[in-house]
Amino acid sequence: MSWLDHFGLTQAPFGKAIADADLWLTPAKADAVAEIAEAISECATGVLLVGDSGLGKSCVLRALRHQLADAPVRLTYCHNATLGRRDFYRQICRALGLSPKATAAAVFNAVGDYIKELSCEQLHPVFVIDEAHLLHQDVLDHLHILANYEWDSRPLVTLVMAGLPELWDRMLLRRNRSLWTRIHTRLRLPDPEPGDTVEYVRHRLALAGVDREVFTSDALALLHEGSAVRDIDRLATTSLKHAARDQHNLVDRGIVVNVANSHQR
Repeated sequence: MSWLDHFGLTQAPFGKAIADADLWLTPAKADAVAEIAEAISECATGVLLVGDSGLGKSCVLRALRHQLADAPVRLTYCHNATLGRRDFYRQICRALGLSPKATAAAVFNAVGDYIKELSCEQLHPVFVIDEAHLLHQDVLDHLHILANYEWDSRPLVTLVMAGLPELWDRMLLRRNRSLWTRIHTRLRLPDPEPGDTVEYVRHRLALAGVDREVFTSDALALLHEGSAVRDIDRLATTSLKHAARDQHNLVDRGIVVNVANSHQR
């Protein structure tokens, strides 16, 4: 019997394979999604979202994608922030279905022309840049120019930049002031509360077909100490496997302690 059968689970409850519509958001993340969506609806030039590793920035972006599914926007996700300026814009071109050009100027002009075309079609383009703390400075030096249309009088694109807290610090540098002043929505994801972890674990178990308590309150408290969602997922999954192996119907604190200690070796 597998560990899934042991607990009556229909699927692994803490894997990445979860639909956008099934994501569970802490109140802080739900507020972040609402604020970003509002900024996009108002055609704001820039949005900044920062948070420590594993706190759920990608979850916020996925929930945003789901919320904007029927909105008159064209969402483009840029996943590789480590490229130089020309290759960064070539990545955007490919994401937009455009043919990448040979020179940086040609690539930028192609993206700019496409943005203007979308405006004529009543579609607002949104560029989501994940892991934006890794952006090269030459890209940051140039990003604000995307917002400069008709003498900076028309907001034709929204930049959503998500990354680690050092991204915020970089934005405060004098050389990034032109971009910083165009970012009117600035958000920091806080650490989750203990109750958030409890609700998250219950939600993921329910999606996998189990509505009863599987983790004791002490075990949930220990899971919360990891704080990062990906740490919770990893510890919870391994704890379930260990409990099933030893024929336990509940995951208690002792099991989680043993799993946590083994992962630290």
